[in-house]
Amino acid sequence: MQIKEAQELVDRWIKTTGVRYFSELTNTAILMEEVGEVARIMARKYGEQSFKKSDEDVNLADEMADVLFVLICLANQTGIDLTDALNKNLDKKSIRDATRHKNNEKLK
Repeated sequence: MQIKEAQELVDRWIKTTGVRYFSELTNTAILMEEVGEVARIMARKYGEQSFKKSDEDVNLADEMADVLFVLICLANQTGIDLTDALNKNLDKKSIRDATRHKNNEKLK
């Protein structure tokens, strides 16, 4: 699936199943909540924290999909083409970091 297709798919789902978009502020709060869920799972699965018994069946992929879904909602609401935004962001990073990471002793 292309990013543009994902944006169209989310828009269609919102308009048919979700009824309408939540406000941008509500979606921003939801995004923060979902990112927090991903962080919680990462801290427990890959960090030093342990899972509580009730958290053993968490699904990292599902939580990441929730983050992506809400991010796409916000992009749609604010008129951002995520394909274009990502391409421009990668161009910026490529120029800025052309030698930075290669010359970083910590990464060798």
